[in-house]
Amino acid sequence: MMVSSTRCWPSPAEFRRWLALLLLALGLACAGAARAADASAVRQATIVATPQGYLLKADVDVALNRTLADALERGIHLYFVLELEIDRPRGWWWFDENIAEPVRKMHLYYHLLLRRYVVENGYTTRTVNTLPEALALLGRVEDWQVLERGALKPGQRYDARLRLRLDTSQLPKPLSISAVSGDKWELATPWYAWTFDAPALPPAP
Repeated sequence: MMVSSTRCWPSPAEFRRWLALLLLALGLACAGAARAADASAVRQATIVATPQGYLLKADVDVALNRTLADALERGIHLYFVLELEIDRPRGWWWFDENIAEPVRKMHLYYHLLLRRYVVENGYTTRTVNTLPEALALLGRVEDWQVLERGALKPGQRYDARLRLRLDTSQLPKPLSISAVSGDKWELATPWYAWTFDAPALPPAP
């Protein structure tokens, strides 16, 4: 009795076609992650004077890639850090004077029982129904006091930089380890830089 066999290995042309499709899929995935990263950006920021000191007001567009959005829906908490740097220029002959580097921590998660998103921004906690609403709340910075009275000289020019980033150190340990070697667990806006003249403070109450 004769036994026939069929070759299971793909032909060179089939292998090249399979490899091309795989590289295309990887490229699309990387491009999607890059688009999400590019979409996250500080749109505007300003320093406002109050009787108590100086506040920061800012608008940040926050876009999650698919990995972060899926993790959120599965109940994983995401922690973010808003970083501000304020310097006083001293000219080309000397280093700028660092005035302050305040940091605000923010927290976003999906409450599986309530089926609502929870946003903790500074001392404020709010819940909303949808992820776009939650990201809008996360990126809305209002009344964050960054400096006390007397920290700036009215009329003096200062340089400022602001960015928002995901705090990967707060991820569950297995995810925190994988975040070191990949960009799926990363989110950081480019630094938003601007120059401002310190406004005069209103009289103290």
